Amino acid sequence: MAEKHLHSSDPELAGVPSRHSSSERKNDAYMEGAAVLGGEDEAASLKSRHIQFIALGGTIGTGLFLGIGNAFTHAGPLSILLGYTFTGLAVFGMMQCLGEMATWLPLPGAIPQFCARYVDDALGFAVGWNNWYSAAITLCAEISAASLVIGFWEGAQSVNVAVWISIIWVVIIFLNIFAVSLYGEAEFWFASMKLITIVGLLIMAFIVDLGGNPRHERLGFRYWKNPGAMKEYPPQVHGDLGRFLGLFSTLVNAAFSYGGVEMVAVAAGEAENPRKNIPKAVRRVFWRILFFYVLGSLAIGVLVSSNDKGLLDAQAEGRSDAAASPWVIGIKNAGISVLPSIINAVILTSATSSGNAFLYTGSRYLYALAQNRQAPRIFLTCSKKGVPYYAVAATAIIGGLTYLSVDPNGGAAKAFSWFQNLTTIASLFTWCSICVAYLRFYKALKAQGISRDTLVFKSRFQPYTAWFALIYFAIIIIFSGFAVFIKGNWGVADFIAAYIGIPIFFLLYGGWKIIKRPKVIKPLEADLTTGKAALDAEDEHWQREYKPPVTIIEKIWDWLA
Repeated sequence: MAEKHLHSSDPELAGVPSRHSSSERKNDAYMEGAAVLGGEDEAASLKSRHIQFIALGGTIGTGLFLGIGNAFTHAGPLSILLGYTFTGLAVFGMMQCLGEMATWLPLPGAIPQFCARYVDDALGFAVGWNNWYSAAITLCAEISAASLVIGFWEGAQSVNVAVWISIIWVVIIFLNIFAVSLYGEAEFWFASMKLITIVGLLIMAFIVDLGGNPRHERLGFRYWKNPGAMKEYPPQVHGDLGRFLGLFSTLVNAAFSYGGVEMVAVAAGEAENPRKNIPKAVRRVFWRILFFYVLGSLAIGVLVSSNDKGLLDAQAEGRSDAAASPWVIGIKNAGISVLPSIINAVILTSATSSGNAFLYTGSRYLYALAQNRQAPRIFLTCSKKGVPYYAVAATAIIGGLTYLSVDPNGGAAKAFSWFQNLTTIASLFTWCSICVAYLRFYKALKAQGISRDTLVFKSRFQPYTAWFALIYFAIIIIFSGFAVFIKGNWGVADFIAAYIGIPIFFLLYGGWKIIKRPKVIKPLEADLTTGKAALDAEDEHWQREYKPPVTIIEKIWDWLA
């Protein structure tokens, strides 16, 4: 592979000189890296349809097909409907903040860079490494999930699961290592399959509920009455408090399901016409959340009982395939036998898609850290196609931890499950950091006399939206492990699994703060302009090149992608 390695820190590479000498070298490296990532001949490799479906793929994951079942059995149908709705609103608020910053400066890496520019270097360091290890661990979790899902089919169980892990691992690396456009194309088709499936499942649930099933039996909301709309969780706590804790447990589960929704901003620096396509993707997050998760949780609640024996048995056995999906259980109960294998295939593609996406985002976070001089500069090395292959390789190597789940003794597998628990807290810290960065960005615009009315994308109800999302996510972080404090539930291992992510984040932040002693950036001194002139010029190019849709088919496609 031909290489491009970045040595110079000349401000002219950024298109404009840096205004702030204290952060000049950092921002120059940041922008010079942005000029190479994506390739000299293939810059902006991600087209509009790629960006829209990356955002879609980040919203629909295995959590909607499998993970939601655990929350459902513990809390009941109304609780998961409310939990996914509340968390969805907070995620939408966070994405509004991110969309505004990402369209002001659509840069690769995005989130740690915004934290470093508008808050301080220590937060950028903590968020960058927090996101990297979270993406790398999630990569392992998704490869493991995909390999276990294959065992649903007869004959596949006779093959050692390590074989399936190896095949999926190699496929994901292949999709990331050669060209950015290959990753985007893979995500487009993966997300298309998920979209078609969930739309089909929602329509099917509606028909089955009204009696359009082989048994011609109308279900209605019978399962909301028996065993009940809201369940007590944990069982030791009764009454209203027990039902409230059941509802709160769904907030944590929903946060895991929504994890990765922010990855569309990570791709902004490699996107075609980002100031048109990123706002479009961000605006549609709300409707995707409403349509897929809120309607999805409602559909599950009418299809299957939260006390269903088949669902509870599958969870007790630790099943991670279609057998543990509430969708599949509901379909079987309705007398439809053809769909389980189809859904299992979609779960497999969902897990592979998520692994593909998290390898991409993890490598870009590592790249962004190198731009900020918070990771070795070798991670800035790009192929001719614009792929930071050392960053991809470093992230992909962590995927080897997936083989821990093969350990027949279960000890390493248990440790591996602890690693997976880190990802939810890591996502919540990322979302909190986005809100904090936005609040500083908001103040910086006001302090420097830049009207938000001039922004390409202006989010609503700010800064209240950012404060709401920040407080909401902080509450979930603090109380995410509430179950271990209930009488009879205490366990050191469970406590560590629930809360280890918090000291890791603050150790990253505090360590960089102690070693480098960066100052919190004042709003008047925040760097809002370095690199913006070059991006504005590029935006003018995209505006000239853009051809509005004329025919009905073109307009429909433009709306979809």
